Amino acid sequence: MLILLPVCRNLLSFLRGTCLLCRRTMRKQLDHNLTFHKLVAYMLALMTAVHTIAHLFNLERYNDSQQAADGSLSSVLSDLHQDGSDKWLNPIHSNSTTPAYVTFTSIPGLTGVIITVALILMVTSSMEFIRRSYFEVFWYTHHLFIIYFAGLVIHGIAGLVRGQTEESLKKYSPQRCAQYLVYRDGRSTHHHCKEPEFGGIPTESWKWVLAPILLYVFERILRFWRSRQRVVITKVVTHPSKVLELQMHKKGFNMEVGQYIFINCPSISLLEWHPFTLTSAPEDNFFSVHIRAAGDWTENVIDAFQQQKPKIPRIEVDGPFGTASEDVFQYEVAMLIGAGIGVTPFASVLKSIWYKFQHADQSLKTKKIYFYWLCRDTGAFAWFNDLLVSLEQEMEESGKAGFLNYRLFLTGWDNSIAGHAVLNFDTVTDVVTGLKQKTSFGRPMWSNEFSAVATAHPKSVVGVFLCGPEALAKSLQKCCHQYSRLDPRKVKFYFNKENF
Repeated sequence: MLILLPVCRNLLSFLRGTCLLCRRTMRKQLDHNLTFHKLVAYMLALMTAVHTIAHLFNLERYNDSQQAADGSLSSVLSDLHQDGSDKWLNPIHSNSTTPAYVTFTSIPGLTGVIITVALILMVTSSMEFIRRSYFEVFWYTHHLFIIYFAGLVIHGIAGLVRGQTEESLKKYSPQRCAQYLVYRDGRSTHHHCKEPEFGGIPTESWKWVLAPILLYVFERILRFWRSRQRVVITKVVTHPSKVLELQMHKKGFNMEVGQYIFINCPSISLLEWHPFTLTSAPEDNFFSVHIRAAGDWTENVIDAFQQQKPKIPRIEVDGPFGTASEDVFQYEVAMLIGAGIGVTPFASVLKSIWYKFQHADQSLKTKKIYFYWLCRDTGAFAWFNDLLVSLEQEMEESGKAGFLNYRLFLTGWDNSIAGHAVLNFDTVTDVVTGLKQKTSFGRPMWSNEFSAVATAHPKSVVGVFLCGPEALAKSLQKCCHQYSRLDPRKVKFYFNKENF
């Protein structure tokens, strides 16, 4: 019942939009939808193992009862109604029938095997290594959920799990008449007891999964209809470090900062959809994404647009969908941390700030933004270099030079780059980026950064936003707990991470 709800992205976006006035901690729970989805999947796998093992033991009990000739209650019950009627209790009707035969010939057994195999394939293909290196395997295997739910609904219709019928219970009390079955040679004093009749217990699973299935079907129909709307590619830009920027236009497309879309390129794959954070601002008259080569699909997309033979490939777009970055402007102080291409949601935020400065927007709640961008190579800084230059100029002209404090960190370099930077350290602009802010070599000392922010804003609520690797997320989350004060009147750090 719960496994489909966290992946109903339109539902989550709707809830996020309607919870603007909700408590911050309540809204943050929507950001953990994929974590919840995984936890439910692990519980499904665990309970499937328990359920399957229990049935295997049960089938062995059925088989032992059928084979037994000791006159025990279980043996007698197994022999009842074996004349072709449907009032039997034991599904093994002869000594030659084995548990394996029942498993692979009955509807419950066969569907149980199919949905268990489907679940094993879905869980194993969802491992981090496979998702990162062989996304297509994960994507296609995960669609076995259709077979899983179909098998789940019909799994119990044959009534293999049986119990005494209500009508039989009225005539035959197990506590009072059980001995009648064991001693049917006339010694029983309960001559009025009749042989019990059994029937299959009605299937219940469809009642639990019907509503989520209908909700998910509606979700897929809505996404399919939305993805079929025409997308016009207005500009294609090739950036350093194998990054492709697509600027697009779509009728009725409305977005917020930090949101993401799913993109499909039919000429490469009809079924594969990949998520990309929007790098444009809501104020732009287009929407854009930056695609970095990180696998077969992205490399093929970049090659297709660079070659443009015989024409620009067609793109389908589904979305936008909400993320944690939407809440940036809900905080007085925000710390934005992007690692490599993880800077994309914050490019949208920074562009929106530029527009707000342009139009002298007085409704902006945020008073200070700290922006950290960590890159392995110098070419990556060119992706949004023009944006940072424009922001520097706009903030100086508007008298808000202290609004944005940004730091660029180069985590991979050689001796020639470091030596060149040292020789030109006294120049006005940075030799790596051309910006006024100097590039730092190495990684930030996060404890020092958090301590400085906590000192500068002792009574503020600080939102910490990350789009980057899990190891960095753990470090930042630890710092958020360490530097948050228990006193609600003092500084408090709230951690937010992008999850697709």
